[in-house]
Amino acid sequence: MVLEFLTNLMIAYPKISIIVFSFLVTLVMTLITKKFTNQNRMKELKQIQKACQIKIKENKNDPKVMMEMQKQMMECSMELMKHSFKPLLFTLIPLLIFFWWIRGIFATTELAKNWIWYYIGSGIISSIILRKVLNVI
Repeated sequence: MVLEFLTNLMIAYPKISIIVFSFLVTLVMTLITKKFTNQNRMKELKQIQKACQIKIKENKNDPKVMMEMQKQMMECSMELMKHSFKPLLFTLIPLLIFFWWIRGIFATTELAKNWIWYYIGSGIISSIILRKVLNVI
């Protein structure tokens, strides 16, 4: 009954419902990311990368220093990527099911071909805002 009501509401107001669902999914993803990642370590890695970028700019003419800084930045990037995969493991299957469900609903609306772009746009904006508000790397 609730699912039927929700589906009818989504069909009646497709743009608004995409934006709301995008915000809610982004909120859940951001909270999971915050919970399952070491935010302090990720902040440290980001700071190391910034310091390396500054050193690279300062030492443009010294290839040895540039190579060392690039190596350190690559190591930081790999560790950051390792940390970011953990929340992906928890959310991948539910997200795939959600997209399969939502695609079926919006296929019958005026946004049949464009709903994904509304979702992506509102998701990017939501992510930027939520990450700032919730202080998530």
